[in-house]
Amino acid sequence: MFDFEKLDVYQKAKAFNKEVLMLMKNTKPIDIVTKNQLRRASLSIVLNIAEGTGRFNKADKRHFYIMSRGSAFECVAIFDVLKDETILNEEEFTQFYGKADELSRMLFRMIGNLSSN
Repeated sequence: MFDFEKLDVYQKAKAFNKEVLMLMKNTKPIDIVTKNQLRRASLSIVLNIAEGTGRFNKADKRHFYIMSRGSAFECVAIFDVLKDETILNEEEFTQFYGKADELSRMLFRMIGNLSSN
């Protein structure tokens, strides 16, 4: 087993990505550009956590966790746009927002733990 597979944040990021993919499969009328961007951003959260965990020094790990957190922010912005376009209802938006917020907070703590003193 790889180290990243043991992380709660990795498992939650995978579940989040799966939910995003299900959203896009469930006949939501999301344009192809937005759909691709959301797919890439949600997958990027997972991949950057994995890649960061494989790095040997704190600065490299921190960089990938920052990138992962940025991708979570990107997902939230896309969800906000989809809500404005009434593609997502308030409940769907709130659910995705809450999960992205949880990932962001977990990553923030990981980043903080790797910051130089």
